[in-house]
Amino acid sequence: MADQGTPSHRGYSAAVIALLLLAQACGLWLLHNDQLDAAQLKPAAWLDGEAGKALGDALQPALQKDADTVSAAVRYRLLGDLGDQVVQGCPGWLFYRDGLRAQPGVKGAFEARQRLMQHWVAQLHGQGLQVLLVAVPDKSRIETQALCGLRQSAQLQARLGQWQAGLASLGVPYADLGSALAEGPQQAPRFFRTDVHLNASGAQRAADAVAAAALPLLAGKGAQQFNQSQAGNAQPRMGDLIVLAGLEHASAAWRPAVEDEYPEQIQPQRGGGLLDDTPVVEVLLAGSSNGRRSAFAERLGRNLGQQVWNQSMDGGQFSGALLAALGKRERWPASLKLVIWEFSESALSLPLTADERAVLASLPEKQADHAL
Repeated sequence: MADQGTPSHRGYSAAVIALLLLAQACGLWLLHNDQLDAAQLKPAAWLDGEAGKALGDALQPALQKDADTVSAAVRYRLLGDLGDQVVQGCPGWLFYRDGLRAQPGVKGAFEARQRLMQHWVAQLHGQGLQVLLVAVPDKSRIETQALCGLRQSAQLQARLGQWQAGLASLGVPYADLGSALAEGPQQAPRFFRTDVHLNASGAQRAADAVAAAALPLLAGKGAQQFNQSQAGNAQPRMGDLIVLAGLEHASAAWRPAVEDEYPEQIQPQRGGGLLDDTPVVEVLLAGSSNGRRSAFAERLGRNLGQQVWNQSMDGGQFSGALLAALGKRERWPASLKLVIWEFSESALSLPLTADERAVLASLPEKQADHAL
């Protein structure tokens, strides 16, 4: 017989079990309604955390997302706080914090990427291909009139020059976008106010500089002609820094104002005949999200007189697009002559990715510097 003086926990246990079952049922209901793609839950996705993130997003109620938006909007409106990754310079101008100062605890990433660069450039040269490197300067380096007291750290301020000096010493061709984007009147922005990417004006200046550096590596400018047209009226453009600050869904009065963008279409001219020859591919662009914004690849192709095979990818950082392209090396056309490797300046100082660490571990202990 149970001790009459000992309180029973059966009711409490039953309540806890009921709550757990209810929570499980709610979780299953949320997952069912979110309709997760099976590819998001593959074993490989668990290794890099993507599956956990997908499940977390599916299980996060809309109410929580709304609460996060309200919290971010109040912080911005009352305190001017845009979170850990975004900071405001002059009114309406947003900057990525990692473009102003290196992440703490990151050591040796810059030097490691110099070694990786030499490895991949030598590999491509060994296959008979030319390589042109393009580091897109951080917005804070170019839009200095919009900083209003913000400063790029001395370490990062010197980094782009160090990188390009290293390329010059090795004989690796590169396009100096820092100088190209800094030229001309500062009243005309080269970057979007609420985004890390080049606007149409900046993308054209960048394409001009990259093409000028690329043409000597080719047999000359191609004969392909392009048409340019405005693709509709101005459209509001939600800057990625607004999204990163958690204010994408905040009302207009509680977030920085979005910009208007005039969509453009830059397309190669076609003869219209059924027997039109498909132009040979001579230039591959392995770039970051910069290569996918403001029609940069199309502008570059127009300057080169030939279409560019654009293999740029969002989130590619330093080497993501290049590694993805190298993974499909057997599909590259035999006509290819030049690989343009583009990345953001800030990617030089980010922590190494798992793929970069793996390649680095496969390299000889010491890689001698020599002209490539």
